[in-house]
Amino acid sequence: MMQPTILLYKEGTDESQGRAQQISNINACLAITSTIKTTLGPRGMDKLIVHGKNKTTISNDGATVMKQLDIVHPAAKTLVEIAKSQDAEVGDGTTSVVILAGEFMKQAKVFIEDGVHAQTIIKAFRTGCTMAVEKYKQLSQSIQEKNPTDTRDLLEKCAATALNSKLVASHKQFFAKMIVDAIMKLDDDLYLDLIGIKKESGGALEDSVLVDGVAFKKTFSYAGFEQQPKSFTDPKIICLNIELELKAEKDNAQLRIEKPSDYQAIVDAEWRIIYEKLEKIVESGAVIVLSRLAIGDLATQYFADRQIFCAGRVSDEDLRRVCKATGGSVQTTVNNLIPEVLGTCKQFEEKQVGGNRYNIFTGCQQAKTATILLRGGGEQFIEEAERSIHDAIMIVRRARKHSNVVGGGGAAEMEVSKYLREYSRSIKGKQQLMINAYAKAFEIIPSLIAENAGFDRTDILNKLRQKHAQGGTWFGVDIEKEGICDTFESFVWEPTLVKTNAVTAATEACCMILSVDVTIKAESSQDEQAQQMGRGRGMPMRGRGGMRR
Repeated sequence: MMQPTILLYKEGTDESQGRAQQISNINACLAITSTIKTTLGPRGMDKLIVHGKNKTTISNDGATVMKQLDIVHPAAKTLVEIAKSQDAEVGDGTTSVVILAGEFMKQAKVFIEDGVHAQTIIKAFRTGCTMAVEKYKQLSQSIQEKNPTDTRDLLEKCAATALNSKLVASHKQFFAKMIVDAIMKLDDDLYLDLIGIKKESGGALEDSVLVDGVAFKKTFSYAGFEQQPKSFTDPKIICLNIELELKAEKDNAQLRIEKPSDYQAIVDAEWRIIYEKLEKIVESGAVIVLSRLAIGDLATQYFADRQIFCAGRVSDEDLRRVCKATGGSVQTTVNNLIPEVLGTCKQFEEKQVGGNRYNIFTGCQQAKTATILLRGGGEQFIEEAERSIHDAIMIVRRARKHSNVVGGGGAAEMEVSKYLREYSRSIKGKQQLMINAYAKAFEIIPSLIAENAGFDRTDILNKLRQKHAQGGTWFGVDIEKEGICDTFESFVWEPTLVKTNAVTAATEACCMILSVDVTIKAESSQDEQAQQMGRGRGMPMRGRGGMRR
């Protein structure tokens, strides 16, 4: 007897399930990993990504590359998300987290093909993750020093390690000092938005400077601007969110008047309103006027006649930083301008940097701020330098908050791998094999660091295994001498938070992809597609193909 056909999904729905689907998801993730694995380490290669209308991005930052890749595979998108989360939480280790996740899946793939249930693998990997995080915490060394000079030196070493694998690695000592200077200027809250990075093309990287305060590019100005003073000592600053210009009449506006004098009264009232605004600003005592909206030619000349500096169309980010730094607050009206809403700083000046002029506020007492004026050659180069410095700033910020570090260069990963291998030998059953495979995955970090530097990865790994078995906890890859060295003694340090966050995120991503055994892709039905095609196009025309006889 024939069984009736049962339709569960709409026509066009694609369903994949079973072991083949799990392996397909793993293969998609491994394809992504193979794309960015060559960017890992101090000698990692850069990626050139062309997108949009011939817009190019050159970067070896894992999060940047993952964002730019137009990944459509639903499982592979998970790797993009963990790279973003690592970038947001820690700022560095974005390549490592993707590579670790891919290696965990590669090790799990063997068991999936052998018919082991995914939940058995997930249980073992989660056990291994918990133990790895605990081991990282045991290995971590505190760099908290009572002597501020020693603390500064330690933070500079963390910054140099973060910059070691970036495009600006050849200038890592120069930028490490600058980054630590910027972080040390902040108060204990360490608000990241109080550090600004301004890019100015031209010059060399060594021409970059750190401004002890707020700096932003000169905004659009009208006639009369050059007559304004460009330098003040202990000025009062007012920040506004109002327009200070005469507005044109709206299109299609209609105004009925009985005599010409009525029209003149309206014009006079408009001029009187703007002059009242300007007079109230002058009466407040402010000598620097900043506004998020436009400051017209009338107001510009008015302020110039009274030796007041003004800048309109200041970006929202810069205006907020000025307010936080100087102690002022943004005003939406010029009524009741009490002294408490005005800001102040020790020195203001307009200065030429490269081909542009910058407004620079220094000596801000209310909140400690810093701005890095970044110089460089090509546009792609300076953008990558900005990303590199941002990563290093995040690392130093984390190291100042959480002062625990571990040795870099793959040393910590080798020690965790050794610890998990030893544990796996002490248990029975399938878990032994899976935790041993999980431990092996950690060796991908030193292995790729060596391979990307052009070394013999097998030789380096054998030497590292031997040293760690003999108790050499901090031995990792030595890029300079093509061998191994004690990375902790060589001051190759990374915050423990980078490692623990990477392992946790990579393991969770791997477990989530392993737990998926069915993928249902619901395509729109033909009727819905027809409706979408016809939407907004009027009624379809008929009979265009022939002529009626």
